[in-house]
Amino acid sequence: MSNFNDIINSEKPVLVDFFATWCGPCQMLLPILNQVKEILQDRITIIKIDVDKNQELAQKHQVRGVPTMMLFQEGKQLWRQSGVLAKEEIIKIILDKTNSK
Repeated sequence: MSNFNDIINSEKPVLVDFFATWCGPCQMLLPILNQVKEILQDRITIIKIDVDKNQELAQKHQVRGVPTMMLFQEGKQLWRQSGVLAKEEIIKIILDKTNSK
């Protein structure tokens, strides 16, 4: 997935959600990420990666459980966490990790 690398090399922060369609917590995270995008709008790119369809990419990034979120900027991983977080927590992490750049 070469365009994955193009996306995460962006100057704009990119939140990657590694998920699976069969995963209950992943389904819970979907509306939360939609709210995060609504609030941050153009300040963030959010992409979803289905681990079942992108096993090689999931392995490369050592995704052991879903959902796993990773925050990238200019190709560097700034943060990662597995599990569901509240919208406020995700926004705070994104702002904390990217405003320092």
